Amino acid sequence: MELAVRAFEVLLGWSLLLQTLEYLRLIGLDRVSHWPVQRAELPTRPAWLRPLLDALMQPGAYRAMLLLRLVLSVLLMAGLLPLMGALLLFLIALVLLMRWRGAFNGGSDFMTLVGLSGLLLAHGLGALTDPELGWRAGLWYVALQSVSSYFVSGWVKLLRPEWRNGSALPAFLDSGVYGPLPERSVFRKPAVARAVSWGFTVWEGCFPLALLDVRLAIGLCASAVVFHFLVFWYFGLNRFFWSWLATFPAVIGCALA
Repeated sequence: MELAVRAFEVLLGWSLLLQTLEYLRLIGLDRVSHWPVQRAELPTRPAWLRPLLDALMQPGAYRAMLLLRLVLSVLLMAGLLPLMGALLLFLIALVLLMRWRGAFNGGSDFMTLVGLSGLLLAHGLGALTDPELGWRAGLWYVALQSVSSYFVSGWVKLLRPEWRNGSALPAFLDSGVYGPLPERSVFRKPAVARAVSWGFTVWEGCFPLALLDVRLAIGLCASAVVFHFLVFWYFGLNRFFWSWLATFPAVIGCALA
């Protein structure tokens, strides 16, 4: 359990560190979003929400919030993050979700929130009861959310005829950062596309089996590392790689329990 906790803290902290550096870099590049426009999309209740976000979205306050997140990420990686630090990381994540209209980078931001929720649960429950019990609950929360994300993705593919017949795969790969697939690409062959599509569908659908045995957990998590690296390399989605990788210590740790 202790090794799983430390691996989770290091990987989650590293993921947060990289994300925060991206946010800081975007301050000088963002020419699209405009807070006065975004704030109009927020609900008017509770009455304190808009004034609070107005203050946090001021350039100086926003940069200070991101720098605080950097410091907290380093403390998390070092295993020195207190309960208040876990709470601050969680609250900052919520503010950033509102800042970017729900998510900056899709599912990776929500998986980051899952990791932070598990972290806060571990620290909060640990402070009220026993630290080991807190971490056990936190890791199980993260592990269940992680394996469920793969299962749901596989189930959705199973329900979609374009994934069952393989036609979705080349259309999906055409959106990669290197442009459309070559006309002679092996993935444009119907038999290959169908086989690969079913392979992904079955692999994702079987991911919850990782919690039954540590050998299954290691094998499935290792294959997921390769999968997410290929997604990063082909689509440029680096956040997806680290956000999901940070959950794998929880999956393996819970399989050992």
